[in-house]
Amino acid sequence: MPEEKNLETIPVGPLGIIALDSFKDQAAKVDEFIAGWRSNRTGTYTHTIAFSGYQKDSYLIDAKTPRFGSGEAKGIINETVRGKDLYILVDVGNYSMTYSLCGHENRMSPDDHYQDLKRVIAAVGGKARRINVIMPFLYESRQHKRTSRESLDCAMALQELTKMGVSNIITFDAHDARVQNAIPRDGFESVPCVYQFIKALLRAEPDLQVDNEHLMVISPDEGGMGRAIQLTNYLGVDMGMFYKRRDYTRIVDGKNPIVAHEFLGTNVEGKDVIIIDDMISSGDSILDVARELKRRKARKVYAAATFGLFTNGLAKFDAAYDQGIIDHILTTNLVYQRPELLSRPYYVNVDLSKYIALLIDNLNHNVSIHGLLNPTDRINRILEKHRAAQAQKAAENNISEEA
Repeated sequence: MPEEKNLETIPVGPLGIIALDSFKDQAAKVDEFIAGWRSNRTGTYTHTIAFSGYQKDSYLIDAKTPRFGSGEAKGIINETVRGKDLYILVDVGNYSMTYSLCGHENRMSPDDHYQDLKRVIAAVGGKARRINVIMPFLYESRQHKRTSRESLDCAMALQELTKMGVSNIITFDAHDARVQNAIPRDGFESVPCVYQFIKALLRAEPDLQVDNEHLMVISPDEGGMGRAIQLTNYLGVDMGMFYKRRDYTRIVDGKNPIVAHEFLGTNVEGKDVIIIDDMISSGDSILDVARELKRRKARKVYAAATFGLFTNGLAKFDAAYDQGIIDHILTTNLVYQRPELLSRPYYVNVDLSKYIALLIDNLNHNVSIHGLLNPTDRINRILEKHRAAQAQKAAENNISEEA
């Protein structure tokens, strides 16, 4: 919370936020939060030269990445950034954006967004006090390790950004946070979203019983075990895991196809279950796991993932909801959300704009963000509030029945 931060430290420099077009809507919310908090902060320190430009209506800086008809582009910054503590925000997965290439309309790929990010950094020209990149969906994060003769795209991108002068790279729920080993002397944070997921789920399901008898957390594969264990520990419930049995004699769409999902864990019959993962891509794995849980007589099934890509559309999710296979899908606004997704009855949007604003506000003051990255106290408070509300509701029901 903003009131919990130590604001006696001098900012690294005047705050500046550059939002690439791929992240404009979310950045506007982030900017509004920060401007509101700082306008309410009073004290003699806010009027000193060290806090010059501290209280403003907006911290957004006008920057563009226009393209030529050939598809080439350039970065332009239309106001001074000299001495500023810059935060550049980009969504490399925003496929809704297009550009013209020799008269043809092309959708922007992650490669295009990443190149635009570098163009903006180059346009800064070394004038900023510090450059920080907030890239919620880490570029090429799924290509984080080498198998045989393959490129290590994510590691190379991180090294490239730091060589261009980036001091800190902030991402969310990285596919494998060990990729930071590529830049061991530079700032890298993979920010968890577990508190926001718990808060959103309890808001969507006020009657959810959070205890070992009624709730269970499921990891859809062995790679997501750490994420599921973390959520399990916060909620105080059991955990189960599926592992993917693959056919290593074939390659389909660049990977060995999944033959079956095998389950390891206690009985799920009659329990609500939360499937937790870092992303929903095509959705096949999540839905296969949900079907298997329903076959094992789970009561309600919720799927939570930081990034909802839905690369093959929403039809299969609509069908799964209609068939009672899945009850809610929770993903964040850290990546582009198609309008039709937001209108689905089963979809819960987890807005992380305030969380990003808190991170920027802390980092600009050079204050530790450990409290934001470790949400134990906040989770305990919201669980206590949830259980108290359920107890009060149960008491009211008993009174009405007696009457």
